This record gives sequence, structure tokens and C-alpha cells, in this order.
Amino acid sequence: MAVPAPRAQQGSDSLRRVEGAPPASERRLVRGAQRGSAEDFEALFALHWPRAYRTAWLVVHDAAAAEDIAQEAFIAALRALDRFDRRRPFGPWLSRIVVNRAIDHARSRRLQAVPTEGLAARAPAPPEGWSDEVVRALAQLPLDQRAVVVMRHALGYTPGEIARALDLPRGTVNSRLRRALDRLGTLLDDG
Repeated sequence: MAVPAPRAQQGSDSLRRVEGAPPASERRLVRGAQRGSAEDFEALFALHWPRAYRTAWLVVHDAAAAEDIAQEAFIAALRALDRFDRRRPFGPWLSRIVVNRAIDHARSRRLQAVPTEGLAARAPAPPEGWSDEVVRALAQLPLDQRAVVVMRHALGYTPGEIARALDLPRGTVNSRLRRALDRLGTLLDDG
């Protein structure tokens, strides 16, 4: 079983650190939001909401919780916007907040694996190239493994970036990824 590698993304989802400076339009929106423009923050919200929601959902596998987590992440981002470095892309910064909040949410409810029946009701579309079977198998992973798989294969972060975002040693991230991918392979082979 192979979880698809992140694809070269097009459009608003392509705001990644490795591609260099954020687009001028995003920098303008961040600058305006930092100055208190509700319109610019709403535009940032519209630009990044789908990815934030999908990220939260892939970690918690609960549509209502994912909405709450993504909304709370945007609120946290708004409150911390004065400390945000505009030279960097907004999307990865927001993704870190979303993933950390999703992990906190899942830990507070002591989720290790979630039932997969009925997940499709309000689920976002899976990342391109991911089947429903992969998403269902992902839901069966322990939270610590699920989070690193989402960050690596849905968001396209490197293991080093994941380690920094989650404040983990890089070896721990690599180990979790390896165990998660092995477990996903087993789940998909048995399914």
C-alpha cells in the first residue's frame, strides 16, 4: 500500500514554503488583516478554509469537530496575526495551528482510533489520489501516527517541518510515519 505522494498543487492550495515567498495577493491580504481589515481576513478565510477543514477532518474524522477545530484555528490565527511574519506564507502557519488543535481535541477525548461507519456524511473530499478506502484506513491509526501522515501526505510537509511544527525529534516523526504506513498497508491488504 502506498499513500500517494503530495502532488504539485495548483491554485490557492499551492501556498507552500518550498515554493518561495507567498504570492503578492496573499501578502496584501495578510497585511490588511494585520491592520484590522475584516474584509481581508474574510478573504484569507475563504482562501484557506477548505484545506483547514480537510486537515482537521483527516486527523479527527468527525465533521462537526473538524468545523469547530478549523474555526478555532482561524480565531487563534487572527489573535496572533500581529506576530505573524508576512514574508512567510499564511497557509503553512495556519496548518500548524489546525493540526495542533486537532491533536489537542483528539487527545482530550482520548481518541486512538475512530469507527469508520457513516464518515462520508459530511466528510470533505479526500486529497487527490486518495481513495475512500485509504481515508477509512487512516481513521484506524493511532492519533500520533494519523497526524504525521496527514501532515506529510495530505499537506506535503517534510519530516523536518513536521518535527518542528509538532515539537518532536525528527527520528520520532520518521518512526511514526514508518509505523503508520506499515499499518495502513496491512489495513488495506486485509480490507
